[in-house]
Amino acid sequence: MIQKLLVAMLLGASPVLAQQQQPTFDAGNLKVTWGVVTNGHEGKMATLSGFTIVNKGKTAFPASGWELYYNFVRPVKPAAINGVSLSHVNGDLYKITPTEGFKSIAPGDSVKIDLVSDAWVLHQSDAPAGLYLVWNSDVNKGYAIKNFSVTPSTKKEQLLRFSGDNIAPISAGKVYSQNALIQNIAEEKLVKVFPTPKDYKETSGTFNFNPNTAINTDPSFKNEAALFANEMSAVFGKPLTVHENGVGNGITLRKNTLPENAYTLEVTTDGITIAASSPVGIFYGLQSLKTLMPGQAWVGKQKSVAVTNVNVTDEPRFGYRSFMLDMARNFHSVGDVKKVIDVMALYKLNTLHFHFSDDEGWRIEMPSLPELTSVGAKRGHGAANTMLLPSYGSGPDANNDQGTGFYTKAQFIDILKYAQARHITVIPEIESPGHARAAVKSMDARYAHYHALGNEAKATEYLLKDLNEQSKYASVQAFTDNVMDAGLPSTYRFIETVVKDFVDIYKEAGVPLNILHLGGDELPHGAWTGSPAVAKLMKEKNLASVDDVWYYYYQQVYNILQKHNIQLYGWEEVGMRKTKLDGKSTSIPNPDFANKNVQVDVWNNILGGGAEDLAYRLANAGYKVVLSCVTNNYFDMAYEKSWDEPGFYWGGYIDVDKPFYLIPYDYFKNSKVDAYGAPLNKNIFIGKDRLTDFGKSNIVGIQGVIFSETTKTTEDIEYKLLPRLLGLAERAWAQDPAWAQEKDEVKAEQMYQEAWSHLANIIGKRELPRLANYSGGYLYRIPTAGAVVKDGQVFANVQFPGLTVRYTVDGKEPSAKSPTYIAPLNAKGKVKFRVFDSKGRGGRVIEIDAGAPVQVQTAPRP
Repeated sequence: MIQKLLVAMLLGASPVLAQQQQPTFDAGNLKVTWGVVTNGHEGKMATLSGFTIVNKGKTAFPASGWELYYNFVRPVKPAAINGVSLSHVNGDLYKITPTEGFKSIAPGDSVKIDLVSDAWVLHQSDAPAGLYLVWNSDVNKGYAIKNFSVTPSTKKEQLLRFSGDNIAPISAGKVYSQNALIQNIAEEKLVKVFPTPKDYKETSGTFNFNPNTAINTDPSFKNEAALFANEMSAVFGKPLTVHENGVGNGITLRKNTLPENAYTLEVTTDGITIAASSPVGIFYGLQSLKTLMPGQAWVGKQKSVAVTNVNVTDEPRFGYRSFMLDMARNFHSVGDVKKVIDVMALYKLNTLHFHFSDDEGWRIEMPSLPELTSVGAKRGHGAANTMLLPSYGSGPDANNDQGTGFYTKAQFIDILKYAQARHITVIPEIESPGHARAAVKSMDARYAHYHALGNEAKATEYLLKDLNEQSKYASVQAFTDNVMDAGLPSTYRFIETVVKDFVDIYKEAGVPLNILHLGGDELPHGAWTGSPAVAKLMKEKNLASVDDVWYYYYQQVYNILQKHNIQLYGWEEVGMRKTKLDGKSTSIPNPDFANKNVQVDVWNNILGGGAEDLAYRLANAGYKVVLSCVTNNYFDMAYEKSWDEPGFYWGGYIDVDKPFYLIPYDYFKNSKVDAYGAPLNKNIFIGKDRLTDFGKSNIVGIQGVIFSETTKTTEDIEYKLLPRLLGLAERAWAQDPAWAQEKDEVKAEQMYQEAWSHLANIIGKRELPRLANYSGGYLYRIPTAGAVVKDGQVFANVQFPGLTVRYTVDGKEPSAKSPTYIAPLNAKGKVKFRVFDSKGRGGRVIEIDAGAPVQVQTAPRP
């Protein structure tokens, strides 16, 4: 009995409390609302907001015996107020506990609980989520508060960061002003292959592509031919026929001596010929053929499709064209991943950065370490060492598909093979040594299990924290226990075991594993300072400071990967070394790894943040640099400043134009606004390092990024990914545009606007109609309309010509059957506009008062 009690205590259970009777009040009878009172609270960078709790039941909600938990991305100030105590649990999880001053809530009554949090709240995505109630009588069971709502912010003090913030939320007039710069270009004048080929020429006539068109292929390209033939079922209702070594007037796939990724595409009235030296070149030629077909062809069951006659010679500008999807913060299904791969392949991206592990989840089955998924892939409210804490609103129930989930070994192999067939490399990211809470807690659970059995060797075999750890720290996401201990030999045993499992999985899949991402970002200040194991390591290795432990850690990681001939890849911090300049702490490129083929993602170029030139400094120093710039390529940022627009905005607002106007070798030149959305003072670039010719050789490519804190559903992924991915694809594949090379600023801006208009027309008239049906159809973002009142008339426009603007004047929401806006309206009163795509799916509604003229704003895009 004593042994059973000890095991229960080790696992965090409380057998005495579990036997107590639970209160009879039904948590389903609580209605909770939350809203912002004001940003800039008390003149500080803080937000005052509040919960209102209403008792909808027939009995009183008790004055004690409970705690209310919630997730909130803004750190909440601990406080005792209104009869409750506000406290931090871990990460983004907080709780409200009644004190002696709290009164029971009678039926029909309510109580207000104020919160003061850091920074500001500008978007609904910032709001608390995942509320649940826990009774003291059963501390391992949570009850979700399903009747919870967020009150939209509408007042100035709610929508600005602080009193001096002069960047207002996006308005219909500002959108109109931005859209007015976009010219409507006739579709026949658009380049019909996307991304833009290196050399493109249209010739007269068309090829009649139909269900009976056969593919005649060199045997080297039979896999690419078969994949394309099956994909054409979506167009014609049946696959095409493939003949190896066949001849005819259909589609011919021919071998030549071009560089590996290059291809030629020739379409004549008599047939289509794609030539390349390699399967990947042929694959890219076939993707170009897809985009050459009109977007409407993907509606399906076509009797024939007219394809414009062209001559194309093409190859990519950058060899590394990547997209990173985070499935650790919130889990995304195999189906979601495959749809991402499909659209990446269509637009010739070739790398999927698989962010499968982080503080909030470990998402791939590791045969050698089953605890990583039995514990680390589950989120909910339960006994210690059984699951991770709820995060980002995932709630108390571990049986949810947002916080809980992982890819089995078989599923991951399926993903690898699916990507390989589309010439996409999947690079897993093992987050370490920070951002590692899921791994740390999984190994804690392993320790507890084997310790209870008396097997200390197995208990400590893969332990990731010193049992006597006393370090005090808080990560960027407010975790206090998310760092692997660099002083423990078991930490390196863990890393090597996971690496070996990946090597075996890739081998079984028949896919090469040449590069692995080992994280490296955001090690919190204070980590390792209270670790006896680190103190011992520092003494043994004669390390001067805890900072030096970082370099020791990554040298060991580098050595592990070298054993398997795997390239080390990490976030920018992997390439940095802390030192002092004039007695002050500073960071420089770490000479230890320079010119050792170490690849780094550089995200931090926040304009005004001081590290604008970091990517160039690292490239100049010899690191292989991937431009993962937050200012242009973080697709988890919101499109624009609007309460209803989902996503974060700490790196700025990012619409399709941001990845498009990135100049990889000189992004200072075309930077337009700061992180707040204000016009950029380019004096911030004075004294910053420029990219040398040697450095240019180390810019290996460009990457788009979606971290998933606010990305929870299929729609969330596709909304944030598309159409922004098209701007990324163009910049990663197409040759350096003339507007980026033009030295005259006025002329360069004029040339850029012409290029931007061209892309906007391609997106609206060709690619969105394709994506509406391609791979089952994508739920891309449909922009809001722009609108102004001028000279008594209402004018409207749209970001992507080809989409339809509809309106109402009777107060109802516009539908796909509402009148189409064609010319300025003479309407009075309130007019509502909404943009629709080719399938009748609409974006958000905007409303304008025809009786109150709106001044047209001329400001740069946020």
